[in-house]
Amino acid sequence: MRRPGRQAAAPSIAALAAHRVAIEAVEPEIDAGRFPAKGVAGQPVTVTADAFTDGHELMRASLLWWPLGEKEATEVEMTHVVNDRWQARFTPPENRMYVYTVLAWRDDFGTWHKDTQKKIAAGQDVAIEAEEGRRQIAAAAAARPAPSREDKAALKALADAAGVEDTQARLDVLLAPETLALMNRAGPRTNLTRYARDLQLWADREAAAFSAWYEMFPRSQGQGLEHGTFRDVIGKLPYVRDLGFDVLYFTPIHPIGSTNRKGKNNTLTPGPDDVGSPYAIGSAEGGQSAVHPQLGTIEGFDALVGAADEHGLEIALDIALNASPDHPWIKQHPDWFEWRPDGSIKYAENPPKKYEDIVNYRYYLDDGSANAPFWEAIRDMFLFWAGHGVLTFRVDNPHTKPYPFWEFIISEVQARHPGAIFLSEAFTRPKVMKRLAKLGFNQSYSYFTWRNEKWELEEYLTELTTEECRHYMRPNFFTSTPDINPVFLQTSGRPGFRIRAALAATLSGNWGVYNGFEICDAAPLPGKEEFLDSEKYEIKDWDFDAPGHVKDDLRLLNALRRENPCMRDFTNLKFFDAGSEQVLYYGRFDPESDSYLLFHVLLDPHNPAEFGFEVPLWEFGLPDEASIEVQDAIQGNYFTWHGKEHRLTLDPETRPYAIWRLLPPGGARG
Repeated sequence: MRRPGRQAAAPSIAALAAHRVAIEAVEPEIDAGRFPAKGVAGQPVTVTADAFTDGHELMRASLLWWPLGEKEATEVEMTHVVNDRWQARFTPPENRMYVYTVLAWRDDFGTWHKDTQKKIAAGQDVAIEAEEGRRQIAAAAAARPAPSREDKAALKALADAAGVEDTQARLDVLLAPETLALMNRAGPRTNLTRYARDLQLWADREAAAFSAWYEMFPRSQGQGLEHGTFRDVIGKLPYVRDLGFDVLYFTPIHPIGSTNRKGKNNTLTPGPDDVGSPYAIGSAEGGQSAVHPQLGTIEGFDALVGAADEHGLEIALDIALNASPDHPWIKQHPDWFEWRPDGSIKYAENPPKKYEDIVNYRYYLDDGSANAPFWEAIRDMFLFWAGHGVLTFRVDNPHTKPYPFWEFIISEVQARHPGAIFLSEAFTRPKVMKRLAKLGFNQSYSYFTWRNEKWELEEYLTELTTEECRHYMRPNFFTSTPDINPVFLQTSGRPGFRIRAALAATLSGNWGVYNGFEICDAAPLPGKEEFLDSEKYEIKDWDFDAPGHVKDDLRLLNALRRENPCMRDFTNLKFFDAGSEQVLYYGRFDPESDSYLLFHVLLDPHNPAEFGFEVPLWEFGLPDEASIEVQDAIQGNYFTWHGKEHRLTLDPETRPYAIWRLLPPGGARG
């Protein structure tokens, strides 16, 4: 610690001079490099930075990247964009951690090349400039460490060729395009400066950024009101896959405690046949590493995971760090739990809510240190399920657990299973949700469930897709959950379900539904955002063929997502003006794959809207009067839009959304 009143020693001239080039505002850079950004293996990552120096000399910059733990780096030349902003891209090939940084330097030969051409154009004598250029080539040929053997030989030959006495002959050599290309590649890097930090990027497998989730209670998959088994769930796999989902997400499958068990509709007076909440985990049969006996055995679960894989489905487990008062760890490890002054165990609560069937784990000890054996036990629990083929985890209420705990858990699990995906179920304050994403959660619940108006959807999606959080936070737009029955769905009927499905599936890379959504189930507890006769407390006998279902919409939306590459990049969203506050108008464009979709979604489930809209011809460099080919992505027919001004009517009962595939000139119809 510096003594009060004493100033730090001034940096030396050499230390100051070493940073003549300024490198600032590198993006992505999360909290000054404290956390890694996120990318996807096989998909390009764009890195930008401000890089500049004094005077009018030219400069150049490059991106340097390498897999963490490896020594050999790949260098990519950066392109000047505008106003000292530079850009380059790299594509992480594997699901692992990468490191990157930025280099910048003064380009002496490029500056000489530019200035000499200007002087020649002005009719000036450039004999001295020709000698300056020759000396730069000679210095490059003699530089150490040497560039590649081939470039070293080329520089030597170039220096010899530039040694002629005739000024014009010398200039012909020095100003040749191949000379500039060689010096750009192998010439000296004056005042070479490296960014102050090496930054990290975690490259996920694609399912972390692009997935469609279907949530179910396995115990409700039996015949009628019989308790379902893993074998029963296997019988439902074709149904889930037919709807187009690729992740089948189970609420907790562990033994349920008996003490303070909840009855139907969360009552405190259960009957003898009440099954309780699956979130009250733990009984004599085990805890989070065991399966509920009525569901089957761990071998039966393994068979289910294998069958799901054959259907192209990935199993996701709900990991709730809750313990019932019957959890075996309470006797085995009493120091892993919170206790009250009277010696009773402390149950969970979020005043005024009480969860009498759940008790609290203890994450820190009285001296402020981590309860390390407990942390390690939870890590081993995740690894247990990974060993049984589960690499996707929805984590219940992670915001109520310590941040360092999650950083430990996720890093430990992904060190052994890089493909592990953690979904953060945290409906809480914005900064808390974002912190959890920074800590390593690959996907995050969001506020989408409560964003219904045009302005708030545009505002929220603009934040998610354009602000810094886009580099580390991937939202998963669930239309509803067993805990949340949105007022919009309670009051909108079938049109509302079609509207919310269209929004969730097309605005986000990840989206999901809770079973019952497809038959528009929204019966509420009066005055609450909760389901009447909630499946959390009882077995439900679902009839998914009930009249008025929206299964065709789910199939269509999931197929459209899979078939159009532009849907795989969450950040390519663009909003356009539909001329109506009741219609959300937006596009998803990917020029590299020649994939362009436009969407009109009616936000009012009760009233039709007729409105004007502009086809964004300007996005393709076309004039306002140009024509563009279009495919109705719902009906499949092709036609042409002439000019940018058009009108459309959306009706909640017949067509609450429209999806258009644009085929700009030069594009391919497929």
